Amino acid sequence: MYGTDRAGLREVFFRAWRRHRANEPLEGVERLVVDVALRHPEYHRFLDHPEAHADRDFPAGLGETNPFMHLAMHLAIEEGLAIDQPRGMRERYRTLRQKLPDDHAVQHAIMDCLAEMLWRAQRAGTPPEDAGFLDCLERLERGVR
Repeated sequence: MYGTDRAGLREVFFRAWRRHRANEPLEGVERLVVDVALRHPEYHRFLDHPEAHADRDFPAGLGETNPFMHLAMHLAIEEGLAIDQPRGMRERYRTLRQKLPDDHAVQHAIMDCLAEMLWRAQRAGTPPEDAGFLDCLERLERGVR
């Protein structure tokens, strides 16, 4: 959505949330941002206070989830499903949806595969590989009953 522009991405989240709270019309991706944020009330405190969190780091070693990364991963999954990118993602989602209790649980399962793909790419200094992501989803399908 916004690549590696952390400030730009966070501003999209803050603006969408501010407009939602003010009952203002939402534009474009703002609708999706708010929909995803509403599924995560534990992150509302971050969105409600951009002055305190716009530049905040969330070091992985401290055990605190980065709410902006989490929300962005939901958006990436939603966008991937909308265009079936990588090709085959939508079908794997449908299979998982039959096995897991709700859409949010499926997205969190997919998020683990997305995180693994991004971690591997970052570690190798290469672009993310669709094949590895789809392989992870297939393993997930086999492991979920």
